Amino acid sequence: MKKVQVSMESVDKEKAALISGIETDAHAEVERIIKEAEDQAAEKRKFAEKKIESLVNDARQKAQEQAEAVKRKILSATELEVKRRSMRVRDVVMQNILDRVEKKLNSMTGDADYRSVLAGWITEAAIGLDAESAQINASQKERALIDDRMLSEVKGRIHAQTGRQIALTLSDEQPFISQGVVLTAAGGRTAFNNQVKTRMSRSQRQIRMLIYNTLFKDDRKEQL
Repeated sequence: MKKVQVSMESVDKEKAALISGIETDAHAEVERIIKEAEDQAAEKRKFAEKKIESLVNDARQKAQEQAEAVKRKILSATELEVKRRSMRVRDVVMQNILDRVEKKLNSMTGDADYRSVLAGWITEAAIGLDAESAQINASQKERALIDDRMLSEVKGRIHAQTGRQIALTLSDEQPFISQGVVLTAAGGRTAFNNQVKTRMSRSQRQIRMLIYNTLFKDDRKEQL
């Protein structure tokens, strides 16, 4: 009986040891699973943080690029508007100067020196017309200055410059309102317009270039 009792105690001990071993292994497995889960969670958090940081950096980069693009667009638009306004100002200034030149020439019609100016315009028109005879028309004030003495002087200038002879007479047409002269060849087929507006129009490029170089050349250097 005692032998059976000892055997039962031994079985119980083995059973307890087995259960204890199973519990230990189970606890260790649970710890391992928890540790693995925590490691995976940490890795996922780390990956998520990197992903978020990457997205944030990409967003910052795109925002910076967009900001630079907007900045360039604003600066470009501003520069374009400044140029447009500058060009408008230049056009206004140039037109103002041209208008003042025209008024100044018109005011000269009563000066003693204007007779020589008018003779020069007639000479220039006659040479440009290149005709054997021509009629001269001008404004009322200018026609009053065109006499036989002036016509003789003009013929002399033309002969001295070209070696040609030309017959010049004052036109019977109505006087012009605009300042300057127009020479029409006999028969009326050809004419040379040497009125002030036409003269300025022919020389407009040179006049504008002169005004530009005088008033705005330094502005161009500053822009460059």
